[in-house]
Amino acid sequence: MEFVEKCVMEVKSGEINQYVHIVEAFQAPIFRYCSRMLGNRQEAEDAVQDILVKGFEKIGMYEPSGSFSSWLYKIAHNHCLNLLRKRSVQHKFQSWFRQNTVAESAEQTITSRLFGEPLASAITTLSAEERSLLILRALEEKSFAEIGEISGKSTEAVKKKYGRLKLKLQRLMEQKGGAGYDAKERHYSSR
Repeated sequence: MEFVEKCVMEVKSGEINQYVHIVEAFQAPIFRYCSRMLGNRQEAEDAVQDILVKGFEKIGMYEPSGSFSSWLYKIAHNHCLNLLRKRSVQHKFQSWFRQNTVAESAEQTITSRLFGEPLASAITTLSAEERSLLILRALEEKSFAEIGEISGKSTEAVKKKYGRLKLKLQRLMEQKGGAGYDAKERHYSSR
């Protein structure tokens, strides 16, 4: 990532054409994160564009005390949380005017394909922040320190929250008849 940090410094000093290298480095990983958070390919594609534009517009605010990757993921994290909040408000509003239907949302369909039952079912009950923590840790393989930078929390707070999240998922899965979430986590717990 030294190349990316070098490009960031060049963009900050006025060589804006270097931002293309930053886009190339982060477009795919930010898309993966957004699509997992939002559960909708089109929304994720739009979100990535918005996030990369915000990154460019705010690059002057980036301080090299942390990694640029964490800084950009923080923008993505906040952007996705805002979209999920708006979606929640829209769903509540729309539910007032329509009949009760039990159709599965695109987000639920993708989650169940990625994780299978009952983990998928348990994940759909998580808050947006809990889902983000799970995605960043288990799927994006971010360290607790990086997640702390992204979410604006201390490393210890992230570790505690993640421990509680694992227990919550295990309880939810047991209620839904599953074996418990821990298989993929064993690999990451020491990071």
